Amino acid sequence: MQSDKTMLMTIFDWGNIKAYFMNFDEKIERRGTHSDKWDMMESKYGVSPKDGIPMWVADMDFRPPECVQKAVENLSSHGVYGYYGDDTSYREAIQWWMKNRHGWKLNTEWIFSTHGLVNGAAVCIETFSDPGDHIVLFTPVYHSFFRAIKAANREILECPLVNNQGRYEFDFMSYDKLMTGKEKVVILCSPHNPGGRVWSMEELKQVADFAKRHSLILISDEIHHDIVYPGTNHIPMATIDENIFDRLIMMTATTKTFNIAGAHTGNVIIPDENLRQKFTKKMSALGLSPNSFGLFMAKAAYSSEGAVWVDELIKYLDRNRQIFDRAISKIPGLDTMKLEGTYLAWVDFSRTGMEQKEFVSRVQNQAKIAANLGPTFGKNGHSFLRFNFATTTENVKIAAERLEKAFSDLQ
Repeated sequence: MQSDKTMLMTIFDWGNIKAYFMNFDEKIERRGTHSDKWDMMESKYGVSPKDGIPMWVADMDFRPPECVQKAVENLSSHGVYGYYGDDTSYREAIQWWMKNRHGWKLNTEWIFSTHGLVNGAAVCIETFSDPGDHIVLFTPVYHSFFRAIKAANREILECPLVNNQGRYEFDFMSYDKLMTGKEKVVILCSPHNPGGRVWSMEELKQVADFAKRHSLILISDEIHHDIVYPGTNHIPMATIDENIFDRLIMMTATTKTFNIAGAHTGNVIIPDENLRQKFTKKMSALGLSPNSFGLFMAKAAYSSEGAVWVDELIKYLDRNRQIFDRAISKIPGLDTMKLEGTYLAWVDFSRTGMEQKEFVSRVQNQAKIAANLGPTFGKNGHSFLRFNFATTTENVKIAAERLEKAFSDLQ
């Protein structure tokens, strides 16, 4: 691959910066395009796409970087859609990104490609546990984990995170007491969804020690690792301690970072050879192989050009975050956790004194906003809603105004 300097010079020597810096303020019509986010919010949340604002499912209302679009156009113009062969450059792109963006040196043979990370997690659960085994989740946490675990006939052990003045923390003394010996796997969401925590080095070491103490396979879902705000730094679990490689499964993807979730392409990265052999066998038994479009898009995204785009994205999302947080802070009884990562605001309505039915009705029927319901994320989520602010700043401002109006009687 080209050096960072050479690739960046190539970008800027072309002279058309707009080709590589997305106009995030661009209004893109997504209604009627089979968009889950826009076209399904009425059936799922009762909010019409005619005048509603979808702030639920985690995809963004932005085009991906030009390099990704060009990769798709080149494939389309060629017009032959055969099987993808020789994935060396694809693997090297992943390797390059992890080293240069996250300081993680990985071997390309560690990489598997799955149909997104929910699929990746599901295959891991099937590989490293048996029906009836328990899977540990630090809750509240990404709701799709619950579905995948239950569908596999495993049991969920929830280890509730502690809300310490609007910031989630672990309580491993309590978690140790919950363990029964039936647990086989623990899943960590890093950065955390929905709370937006970027875990510290010490916290990650505690998670690793917990996994070793209870002989658990540790799955670290790091799909939001590129969406981290100034003042914080994401630390890959794989860089914590090589002594956990015998139980560590890393999961990463381009899909959240570059808004290409529809590609359904994710990476399960396994340093340990014995674990890789087991995972390879399960992948073969299920007949799983990636789609070529997703691989071409990921390879294009993991580049210096993609990195420049991500840096601009973070600036835009950070402004949206601040606008949304300021609006929430003006409404008595509402609290939003300070996000260190992700574009998903986790808002607590408990101080309003309202039942869930009432504050949800105000958000959906008065503010006309579709937001994820807190209970779907597990224990301690009942008083929360999750809001996705990865949309135009104009939409965020409109949503903020609507929320203030919907709860104006609390002023």
